[in-house]
Amino acid sequence: MTISASLVKELRDKTGAGFMDCKDALAQCGGDAEKAVDYLRKKGLSAAAKRAGREAAEGIVGSYIHMGGKIGVIVEVNCETDFVARTDDFKELVSDLAMQVAAAKPVYTRRDEVPAQLVEKEREIYRAQAQESGKPQNVLEKIVDGKMEKFFQQVCLEEQEYIRESGVSVLDHVKSVAGKLGENVVVGRFARFEIREGREKEAAC
Repeated sequence: MTISASLVKELRDKTGAGFMDCKDALAQCGGDAEKAVDYLRKKGLSAAAKRAGREAAEGIVGSYIHMGGKIGVIVEVNCETDFVARTDDFKELVSDLAMQVAAAKPVYTRRDEVPAQLVEKEREIYRAQAQESGKPQNVLEKIVDGKMEKFFQQVCLEEQEYIRESGVSVLDHVKSVAGKLGENVVVGRFARFEIREGREKEAAC
Protein backbone atom coordinates (compact mmCIF):
# COMPACT_ATOMS: atom_id res chain seq x y z
CA MET A 1 0.00 0.00 0.00
CA THR A 2 1.05 3.61 -0.53
CA ILE A 3 2.07 5.47 2.63
CA SER A 4 1.68 9.25 2.35
CA ALA A 5 4.48 11.58 3.42
CA SER A 6 2.08 13.48 5.67
CA LEU A 7 1.22 10.30 7.58
CA VAL A 8 4.90 9.48 7.99
CA LYS A 9 5.55 13.03 9.23
CA GLU A 10 2.69 12.76 11.71
CA LEU A 11 4.14 9.53 13.09
CA ARG A 12 7.64 11.04 13.25
CA ASP A 13 6.33 14.03 15.22
CA LYS A 14 4.57 11.71 17.64
CA THR A 15 7.40 9.20 18.21
CA GLY A 16 10.66 10.91 17.23
CA ALA A 17 11.60 7.85 15.14
CA GLY A 18 13.43 8.09 11.80
CA PHE A 19 11.65 8.57 8.47
CA MET A 20 12.30 5.05 7.15
CA ASP A 21 11.42 3.46 10.51
CA CYS A 22 8.08 5.30 10.50
CA LYS A 23 7.36 4.37 6.90
CA ASP A 24 8.18 0.72 7.60
CA ALA A 25 6.03 0.72 10.75
CA LEU A 26 3.05 2.13 8.85
CA ALA A 27 3.52 -0.44 6.10
CA GLN A 28 3.71 -3.26 8.66
CA CYS A 29 0.53 -1.99 10.36
CA GLY A 30 -1.53 -1.37 7.22
CA GLY A 31 -1.39 2.41 7.56
CA ASP A 32 -2.87 2.37 11.08
CA ALA A 33 -1.02 5.15 12.94
CA GLU A 34 -1.94 3.97 16.44
CA LYS A 35 -0.73 0.43 15.78
CA ALA A 36 2.40 1.90 14.18
CA VAL A 37 3.15 3.79 17.42
CA ASP A 38 2.98 0.54 19.41
CA TYR A 39 5.09 -1.22 16.76
CA LEU A 40 7.82 1.45 17.02
CA ARG A 41 7.77 1.40 20.80
CA LYS A 42 8.24 -2.38 20.89
CA LYS A 43 11.02 -2.09 18.34
CA GLY A 44 12.60 0.72 20.33
CA LEU A 45 12.49 -1.23 23.58
CA SER A 46 14.20 -4.17 21.88
CA ALA A 47 16.96 -1.94 20.54
CA ALA A 48 17.29 -0.25 23.93
CA ALA A 49 17.88 -3.62 25.57
CA LYS A 50 20.88 -4.15 23.27
CA ARG A 51 22.24 -0.68 24.08
CA ALA A 52 21.76 -1.11 27.83
CA GLY A 53 25.00 -3.07 28.20
CA ARG A 54 27.07 -0.21 26.83
CA GLU A 55 28.70 2.14 29.32
CA ALA A 56 27.08 5.55 29.75
CA ALA A 57 29.96 7.59 31.20
CA GLU A 58 29.13 11.00 29.70
CA GLY A 59 26.08 13.22 30.17
CA ILE A 60 25.04 16.44 31.84
CA VAL A 61 23.61 17.75 35.09
CA GLY A 62 20.46 19.81 34.62
CA SER A 63 18.42 21.94 36.97
CA TYR A 64 14.93 23.38 37.29
CA ILE A 65 13.57 26.08 39.58
CA HIS A 66 9.81 26.32 40.07
CA MET A 67 7.23 28.50 41.87
CA GLY A 68 9.34 31.62 42.27
CA GLY A 69 12.26 29.72 43.76
CA LYS A 70 10.22 27.62 46.20
CA ILE A 71 11.14 24.29 44.53
CA GLY A 72 14.49 23.37 42.99
CA VAL A 73 15.71 20.19 41.27
CA ILE A 74 19.10 18.91 40.15
CA VAL A 75 19.23 15.81 37.94
CA GLU A 76 22.08 13.85 36.33
CA VAL A 77 21.42 11.98 33.07
CA ASN A 78 24.13 9.90 31.40
CA CYS A 79 24.84 8.88 27.82
CA GLU A 80 27.77 7.32 25.96
CA THR A 81 29.37 10.32 24.24
CA ASP A 82 29.88 14.02 24.85
CA PHE A 83 28.56 14.62 21.33
CA VAL A 84 25.11 13.27 22.25
CA ALA A 85 25.20 15.07 25.62
CA ARG A 86 25.42 18.37 23.71
CA THR A 87 22.44 17.68 21.42
CA ASP A 88 19.16 19.56 21.83
CA ASP A 89 17.20 16.30 22.19
CA PHE A 90 19.34 15.16 25.10
CA LYS A 91 19.22 18.56 26.82
CA GLU A 92 15.44 18.62 26.40
CA LEU A 93 15.20 15.18 28.02
CA VAL A 94 17.25 16.34 31.01
CA SER A 95 15.11 19.47 31.36
CA ASP A 96 11.88 17.45 31.17
CA LEU A 97 13.15 14.98 33.79
CA ALA A 98 13.99 17.84 36.14
CA MET A 99 10.43 19.15 35.74
CA GLN A 100 9.11 15.61 36.31
CA VAL A 101 10.96 15.44 39.64
CA ALA A 102 9.66 18.87 40.64
CA ALA A 103 6.05 17.99 39.83
CA ALA A 104 5.78 14.31 40.80
CA LYS A 105 8.10 14.18 43.85
CA PRO A 106 9.78 10.79 43.29
CA VAL A 107 12.00 9.51 46.10
CA TYR A 108 14.08 6.93 44.22
CA THR A 109 15.25 6.57 40.62
CA ARG A 110 14.27 2.90 40.20
CA ARG A 111 12.69 0.19 42.33
CA ASP A 112 15.93 -1.66 43.12
CA GLU A 113 16.97 1.43 45.13
CA VAL A 114 13.98 1.15 47.47
CA PRO A 115 15.21 -0.28 50.81
CA ALA A 116 14.04 -3.85 51.46
CA GLN A 117 12.78 -2.83 54.92
CA LEU A 118 10.52 -0.18 53.40
CA VAL A 119 9.19 -2.61 50.79
CA GLU A 120 8.33 -5.16 53.48
CA LYS A 121 6.74 -2.50 55.68
CA GLU A 122 4.50 -1.37 52.82
CA ARG A 123 3.54 -4.97 52.02
CA GLU A 124 2.55 -5.54 55.65
CA ILE A 125 0.37 -2.42 55.66
CA TYR A 126 -1.35 -3.37 52.39
CA ARG A 127 -1.77 -6.97 53.58
CA ALA A 128 -3.46 -5.80 56.79
CA GLN A 129 -5.76 -3.52 54.78
CA ALA A 130 -6.64 -6.33 52.36
CA GLN A 131 -7.42 -8.80 55.15
CA GLU A 132 -10.20 -6.47 56.33
CA SER A 133 -12.07 -7.33 53.12
CA GLY A 134 -12.41 -10.99 54.15
CA LYS A 135 -11.40 -12.25 50.70
CA PRO A 136 -9.52 -15.57 50.12
CA GLN A 137 -5.75 -15.62 50.69
CA ASN A 138 -4.84 -16.03 47.00
CA VAL A 139 -6.95 -12.98 46.15
CA LEU A 140 -5.41 -11.00 49.02
CA GLU A 141 -1.88 -11.50 47.65
CA LYS A 142 -2.97 -10.26 44.23
CA ILE A 143 -4.47 -7.17 45.87
CA VAL A 144 -1.22 -6.58 47.78
CA ASP A 145 0.86 -7.03 44.61
CA GLY A 146 -1.34 -4.51 42.80
CA LYS A 147 -0.95 -1.96 45.60
CA MET A 148 2.82 -2.49 45.61
CA GLU A 149 2.97 -1.75 41.89
CA LYS A 150 1.13 1.52 42.50
CA PHE A 151 3.55 2.28 45.34
CA PHE A 152 6.57 1.83 43.05
CA GLN A 153 4.89 3.93 40.37
CA GLN A 154 4.52 6.70 42.91
CA VAL A 155 7.98 6.74 44.51
CA CYS A 156 10.25 5.62 41.64
CA LEU A 157 11.05 8.19 38.95
CA GLU A 158 11.44 5.68 36.12
CA GLU A 159 8.06 4.08 36.86
CA GLN A 160 6.06 7.29 37.17
CA GLU A 161 3.72 8.36 34.39
CA TYR A 162 5.56 10.84 32.19
CA ILE A 163 4.07 14.30 32.79
CA ARG A 164 4.08 15.18 29.09
CA GLU A 165 2.41 12.00 27.77
CA SER A 166 -0.41 10.15 29.49
CA GLY A 167 -0.04 6.37 29.65
CA VAL A 168 3.74 6.45 29.06
CA SER A 169 6.23 5.79 31.86
CA VAL A 170 9.33 7.92 32.34
CA LEU A 171 11.50 4.90 31.54
CA ASP A 172 9.66 4.27 28.27
CA HIS A 173 10.15 7.91 27.32
CA VAL A 174 13.87 7.74 28.15
CA LYS A 175 14.20 4.61 26.00
CA SER A 176 12.35 6.35 23.18
CA VAL A 177 14.82 9.25 23.28
CA ALA A 178 17.72 6.78 23.52
CA GLY A 179 16.43 5.09 20.37
CA LYS A 180 16.34 8.42 18.56
CA LEU A 181 19.87 9.29 19.71
CA GLY A 182 21.25 5.81 19.09
CA GLU A 183 22.99 5.58 22.48
CA ASN A 184 22.43 4.09 25.90
CA VAL A 185 20.79 6.77 28.07
CA VAL A 186 20.58 6.29 31.85
CA VAL A 187 18.89 8.40 34.51
CA GLY A 188 21.50 8.90 37.21
CA ARG A 189 20.92 10.81 40.42
CA PHE A 190 18.52 13.57 41.35
CA ALA A 191 17.84 15.84 44.30
CA ARG A 192 14.68 17.82 45.00
CA PHE A 193 14.54 20.78 47.37
CA GLU A 194 11.41 22.52 48.63
CA ILE A 195 11.37 25.49 50.99
CA ARG A 196 10.67 24.42 54.62
CA GLU A 197 10.16 20.77 53.64
CA GLY A 198 12.98 19.49 55.87
CA ARG A 199 12.07 21.72 58.82
CA GLU A 200 8.41 20.66 58.66
CA LYS A 201 9.49 17.04 58.97
CA GLU A 202 11.73 17.86 61.92
CA ALA A 203 8.89 19.71 63.66
CA ALA A 204 6.59 16.71 63.19
CA CYS A 205 9.05 14.35 64.91
